[in-house]
Amino acid sequence: MWGYCAEEKHRLLVYEYMENGSLANKLSSKNLDWKTRFKIAVGTAKGLAYLHEECLEWVIHCDVKPHNILLDSDYQPKVSDFGLSRLFSRDDLIGNLGFSRVRGTRGYMAPEWIFNLPITSKVDVYSYGIVVLEMITGRSPSMAGYGDNGGEEVENMRLVEWVMEKKRRASETSIWVKEIVDPVLGVNYEAKKMESLIRVALKCVEESRDGRPTMSQVVEMILQLESYH
Repeated sequence: MWGYCAEEKHRLLVYEYMENGSLANKLSSKNLDWKTRFKIAVGTAKGLAYLHEECLEWVIHCDVKPHNILLDSDYQPKVSDFGLSRLFSRDDLIGNLGFSRVRGTRGYMAPEWIFNLPITSKVDVYSYGIVVLEMITGRSPSMAGYGDNGGEEVENMRLVEWVMEKKRRASETSIWVKEIVDPVLGVNYEAKKMESLIRVALKCVEESRDGRPTMSQVVEMILQLESYH
């Protein structure tokens, strides 16, 4: 935030202008190349790690999704819309954070919300993993599944399930990676880096929160990928 006004009845907030709009808009326009998608994945991870581990107070965003990731003129991402977020003292006990209702957007919500389990920053990690898979595949979190019988729609399948099924059934890594990558990218991506980013995303969307990395660990894993070619 650059500034604000609070005079009499006037309440204004002034933010940096984000020339490239939201990640959701860019994904729907089908004009994001691989390097830009990777850059957005890195920047978003760093932003969430800052909220979770570097702020004076512990911030859980609770609604990480492409609509809430804004892009500046250089496609640097900024996590936005903290309407559902919660601030906690770092002295608060994990698992006793007092959420009174479910928060987030269907398709991006961690299982903890659905099963009324204790909420921690790992809910943001899960949502981040979904966003990365969406950037890689070009598909929404709730999507139609297609069989091999001429493209006939056979079932509704979650994005995570679809990726895992492709991975399980393929005889070689290169096959399942090619099958799930957004067709818009064609072959214009670094295969090893793409595979590794998918694996990071799949760690983030583990059903059990204890199986997910922290966002700082995600940042570390992704930065290691930058040396891949």
